[in-house]
Amino acid sequence: MSAIEERLTRMGVILPTPPAPVANYVPSVRTGALVHISGQVSSAADGGIKGTVGVDLDIAQGQAAARLCAINLLAQMRLAADGDLSRIKRVVKLGAFVQAGPAFIDIPAVVNGCSDLMVEVLGDAGRHARSAVGVFRLPLGFAVEVDAVVELED
Repeated sequence: MSAIEERLTRMGVILPTPPAPVANYVPSVRTGALVHISGQVSSAADGGIKGTVGVDLDIAQGQAAARLCAINLLAQMRLAADGDLSRIKRVVKLGAFVQAGPAFIDIPAVVNGCSDLMVEVLGDAGRHARSAVGVFRLPLGFAVEVDAVVELED
């Protein structure tokens, strides 16, 4: 078991089996050492977190939704790295979208739920550039969606 997997176990985080795409796209595309991972929504076995931050959901619930996105991204990273999370050299960038109410402006605070988990799990390799954008609607009503660019070791 890698140090990353041990850390996940200590944290009580269980990575799900990534679901098949729901439309005409692939879960990830590798070009050279970079892997572009398609957006992962705040879904979970229990259905996940849906709603609008600032309307139905507060910041803490939004952060929990972003954390679910991080867990789903890590599951996709594991798949892209042939099952070996220790091959992750760097999370290069996260692109985050928050389904936000018209007056809600704390988008970065919500996205910290994803960013914080990446750093907690991957250490310095989890530090990344990012964008955090509020949007009117996300697919299937999920509260948060995050995509990623990750560098893998060969």
